[in-house]
Amino acid sequence: MLIKVLSGALMLVAVIMGLKQGYAMVTAKPEMVAMFDKWHFNKTALLINGLITMLSALLILHPKTFLWGNFLMAAGILLIICFHLQGRDLKGVLIEIPFLLINLVLLYLHHPLKS
Repeated sequence: MLIKVLSGALMLVAVIMGLKQGYAMVTAKPEMVAMFDKWHFNKTALLINGLITMLSALLILHPKTFLWGNFLMAAGILLIICFHLQGRDLKGVLIEIPFLLINLVLLYLHHPLKS
């Protein structure tokens, strides 16, 4: 029971953060544009990345697409970590690692509604 509650709470955090960050990319918030601009993402690439992030967050909600949603979100976070590493931005990497860990822990705990 405790594991299902923990999984549900982590799932809620991952979905909210995914939707929030995806929306920031889709609406081209200045801080997102600045971050992705240094990696040569144009507005179309930022839009696509934001839509994929939002889609992955929504996929996490359903038990049958839970694995794919977590995979897509973790892949997106890993991409950002790689870009930070390429630019030798250790602070950026350290900021992204907890979000990657949330997805990995979620995969371990499974969907809270899965029987």
